[in-house]
Amino acid sequence: MTVQKVPNMKPVNIKDIAKALDVSIGTVDRALHGRSDVSPSTRARVLKKAKELGYRPNFAARSLKLNRRIRIGVYFPTEIASFFDLLRAGVTAASSAFVGVNVELVFRNFPRLGKGDLELIEADRNEHFDGILIAPGNPDRIGPTINQLVQHGITVVCVASDAPRTGRLSAVTVDANVSGAIAAELFSRTISHSGHLATITGDLTTLDHAEKLKGFAASLALFAPHLSLVPAVESHEKPTLAYRQAMSLLARKPYPAGIYVSTANSKPVLQALEEKRLLNQIQVITTDLYPELVSYIESGKVLATLFQRPFTQGRKALEILLRYLIDGTQPVAPTRFTPHIVLRSNLPLFTDYLAGQPDSLS
Repeated sequence: MTVQKVPNMKPVNIKDIAKALDVSIGTVDRALHGRSDVSPSTRARVLKKAKELGYRPNFAARSLKLNRRIRIGVYFPTEIASFFDLLRAGVTAASSAFVGVNVELVFRNFPRLGKGDLELIEADRNEHFDGILIAPGNPDRIGPTINQLVQHGITVVCVASDAPRTGRLSAVTVDANVSGAIAAELFSRTISHSGHLATITGDLTTLDHAEKLKGFAASLALFAPHLSLVPAVESHEKPTLAYRQAMSLLARKPYPAGIYVSTANSKPVLQALEEKRLLNQIQVITTDLYPELVSYIESGKVLATLFQRPFTQGRKALEILLRYLIDGTQPVAPTRFTPHIVLRSNLPLFTDYLAGQPDSLS
C-alpha cells in the first residue's frame, strides 16, 4: 500500500499578510507590534487579517535574529505580600526555564487589587510590551483596558483572578468555586449544632472572591442546612479594615459558629479573635499559608487553610504567555488549580514550602 505524504503547510508570515492587504511589510510589522506610527484602523485591519490567515508570531526566531528581548509587563499588587510575592517568584522561575529565549520581565506594582492598576498601565503605554500578566481586580472596570491592549497587539494573561469577558488570552487561578465549597463542607462536618457562619473576603467585585462565596453558599445549603450565612464582610484587602471589621463582628452576640476568611488577608482577623479570646470557641478556616499561620493550625485554633499555590500559578501563567508568543500555542481553556487543604495532620508536608522553597509544592 502506498502512503501519500501530506505536504507541510508553510507558516503564514508578515509578507503574506502584507500581500493580502496590499500594504508594506513594514506597516504590518509595526501594526503587529503596537508601534505608534500606525493608524488604529490600519492596525485593526492587520490584526484581523493575521487572525484570519492563522498567523503565529515566532519571537524565538526573531530574538535570535535581531538579538531582541521578549518584554513582559507583570502587574501585581503589593498587598497581600504573602501571596503576591510568591506569584512573582513563580513568574521569575518560569522565565529562566525558556532556554534560548531572551525574556525581560518588568515588574510593576500597584497598591492592591483594583486600586492603581489602570493608572499604572496607562502610564506604561510607551513601554512596548509583547505581553502582560495582570491580576485583575474589578473585571468590569479593567475590561476595556485589557481589550485596548489586545487591540494594540499586546497579549494578556490574567492570574490570581480573571476577567473572562475580555480579549485576554487565558487565565490561571485557583478554582475559587471549589475552594468555597470545600470550606463549607468542612464546617458541615465539624459544627453539628445550629448557628450562623460569617465570611470575610476582599472585594466582591473581584471574580475570585465572588466565586468563592458562591461556592461556599451553595455547598452550605447542600451539606449544612442547620447553619445559616450572614452577609459577607468585604475587607478590600486592607489589613487595618479587616481587623476593625472582625472586631465589630465579634462584638455581636451570639458569636458566629465559624468564620471563613476567603482572602489571604487573615492575619488581622486572627489577631482580633485572639484578643477577644474566641479562637477556641469559633471554628476558623483561612486561605493560603504563611509562617505565622503554622502555630494556629498546630494548636487547632485554625481548623484548616486552603492553599492557593501562588508560586505555581505565577509559573504557569508565564509559561502560557511565552508559549503563545514563541510558537502560537493556544491554551484550550483557562487553568484552574485545585487548592491544597492544609490541616494539622498534613502540615508537615509543607515544611519545605514554609522554609522558602515554594517550588516544592508544584
